[in-house]
Amino acid sequence: MSQAVRHDSMRARNLEVVLGEVGRHGPMTRAALAESTGLTKSTVSKLVADLLEAGILTESGVIRAGERGRPGVEVSLSGHRVAALGLEVNVDYLAVCLLDLARSVRLSIRVERDNRGSRPDAVLAELRVLALDAIEEAGRMGLTVAGAMLAVSGPVDHGVLYNAPNLGWRDVRAAESLRLPLDVDMDNEANLAALGELWFGTGDPDFLYVSGEIGIGAGLVVDGSLFRGVHGFAGELGHVVISPTGPPCRCGSHGCLESYAGQEALLRAAAVAGGVTELVAKLQNGDKRATKACADAGRALGVALTSAVNLLDLDRIVLGGVFARLFPWISGSVGEALESRLGTLRRTVPSLSGSRLGGDAATLGAAGQIIQRIIAEPGPYVARARET
Repeated sequence: MSQAVRHDSMRARNLEVVLGEVGRHGPMTRAALAESTGLTKSTVSKLVADLLEAGILTESGVIRAGERGRPGVEVSLSGHRVAALGLEVNVDYLAVCLLDLARSVRLSIRVERDNRGSRPDAVLAELRVLALDAIEEAGRMGLTVAGAMLAVSGPVDHGVLYNAPNLGWRDVRAAESLRLPLDVDMDNEANLAALGELWFGTGDPDFLYVSGEIGIGAGLVVDGSLFRGVHGFAGELGHVVISPTGPPCRCGSHGCLESYAGQEALLRAAAVAGGVTELVAKLQNGDKRATKACADAGRALGVALTSAVNLLDLDRIVLGGVFARLFPWISGSVGEALESRLGTLRRTVPSLSGSRLGGDAATLGAAGQIIQRIIAEPGPYVARARET
């Protein structure tokens, strides 16, 4: 390895170290960065200058006392130049989220659309229009979109949406099909929603996030990182079997959790035709059939979660999506099922809470994933800024 290559490699590593400190701890002076990273003050000053030029850091203007009383200006992540795009295809909607590097939402779009049985190319063409509109709007804000992440309601393996039974899609290269003028990656919606909850919601390092939509998925966060499993398919909670003789599921099995607690099953049991908003209105008015539908769905969800708790030794469960909206009416029976089934094996049952992110969790997690990548590896963005 030549000296120049070694120098570039070390510089890239040092950029990652400095930016990582600011990303984890918030605004810091150059002196504080030198102390926390072990780098020399002159090295830190040069690295900070590069990150400022690239628009990745900004000087906050806040003066802090430095070494021997000398003042220092804090630097923090900048929300003025670099942004990321979170995209989502779900069964009954499309969504886009534009997030700047300081993790502020600059644009959020949600279009209700029944995607069941629709051709992937038609759905993705519509999402492409929304994404291009967001990229154009970002430009008007002075933001450059560094990349995009697509959330889909099914397991993803090597860039392929392997199977989304509620959409009727199989083996779809959805991210590639968007044909956007930037890099697009793809991941499971529940995984990204769990990351959204980690970064923008509870902030706890260990929890199981349950995504309740037409389908039911889950994302497991352990020590601040997402657990994916060997093939990236971990978290298919909706297809945990509640009763082998139960109703057929779109996955080809019988008695899956989705057949009892998925959005369609809930609305059908509650005799609601107008969607979750109508269901919530009925619940607020004390409708007995709607209340019973939520209680029954909660018990089924509690049964499935009991298996997850026994297997994974969980202490915290966060209910998201539709379950978050229905939390006041569904959480009681979920908790009762957990307590009755876990009481002899555990001293306490896991805490149960509703996500405050609503339907934005997956797109926030998707855009946040791109932001995390930039912070973890800022070198290419610094080099690109120098070229322009």
